[in-house]
Amino acid sequence: MVERTNRGWQADLRGPGRDDALDDLRSLLVRGLRYALAKYPSVTEADIEDFVQDALLKILDGLDSFRGESRFTTWAQKIAVHEAFTELRRKRWENVSLQDLVTQYEGDFTPTVLTDSAPSPEQEVTQQVLTDVVKRLINEELTEHQRQAMIAIVIAGMPVEEVAHRMGTNRNALYKRLHDARQRLKKRLVAEGISSQDVLAAFGKP
Repeated sequence: MVERTNRGWQADLRGPGRDDALDDLRSLLVRGLRYALAKYPSVTEADIEDFVQDALLKILDGLDSFRGESRFTTWAQKIAVHEAFTELRRKRWENVSLQDLVTQYEGDFTPTVLTDSAPSPEQEVTQQVLTDVVKRLINEELTEHQRQAMIAIVIAGMPVEEVAHRMGTNRNALYKRLHDARQRLKKRLVAEGISSQDVLAAFGKP
């Protein structure tokens, strides 16, 4: 493998030595992901190869954005790790439909963000009351699209990008939808004499 400076990597990936540079970079990224994903036994060598191929495309597209503030290989490895975990999150949800989440929520469903690993009896009661109130207000106040977004992202924890794809919209529009939904819920909570700050803090932001 050829030793390269930051500028050397950029030059080789743009020039006649591109194929050799890509082979070297691919080998580095594969080794890095094997280490980074070692505690995920479900990840196969084929998965790692796919993650690296996706990362290489992002790296080539983003060569002009590399400012040399770190080693080129460190920058590239961060991109590969991000691509890998983005895909792993997507796979986690690929067989779960928004309708399944909504149906589960309408039954006996406790938001994971409100679940304490070892809650006291008082905490359990408080969490249940909080869950029941918010569930009722979500059903009464929100539009169907707002309700789906709130349940999928804030309550179930589905990634924003995945929900945006399922709902045929983009990340910014989805954030706007969530913002509007929170504002509607906040008004109702205030009207019912409930601390909206406590409730919204418990649910957090995606």
